[in-house]
Amino acid sequence: MSEDTMTIREMCDAFGVTPRTLRFYEAKELLFPIREGQRRLFTKSDRGRLKLIMRGKRFGFSLEEIRQLLDLYNVGDQQASQYALTFEIGQRRLADMIKQRDELNEAIEDLTAQLAWGEKMIASQSLPKAANT
Repeated sequence: MSEDTMTIREMCDAFGVTPRTLRFYEAKELLFPIREGQRRLFTKSDRGRLKLIMRGKRFGFSLEEIRQLLDLYNVGDQQASQYALTFEIGQRRLADMIKQRDELNEAIEDLTAQLAWGEKMIASQSLPKAANT
């Protein structure tokens, strides 16, 4: 093994992923490790791709969107196409996230109001215990 490659275990440790995740990304043709029998060796390029995959997943990009972006790396236009599509997908994703946040904030306000109402109802229905005579 050279210093430029990492085993599946080293990749897992370095990126906090499972071997299953790496095999899944390989099956989806997002990573292309060198195969030596059953052994996988990940190159510097694979490490860069995994970093981008993880960032894309964190931002909510689909695997298909991530694949499209990674495929644009070697188009030959100094990554102009890749940057433009990343920006476009990022803008859409940000708009979606803002909408989700606004909907969540509204739901939180509604639930808070309902809980306040419920608390008042419980307090108003609390009757002193009848004395046993």
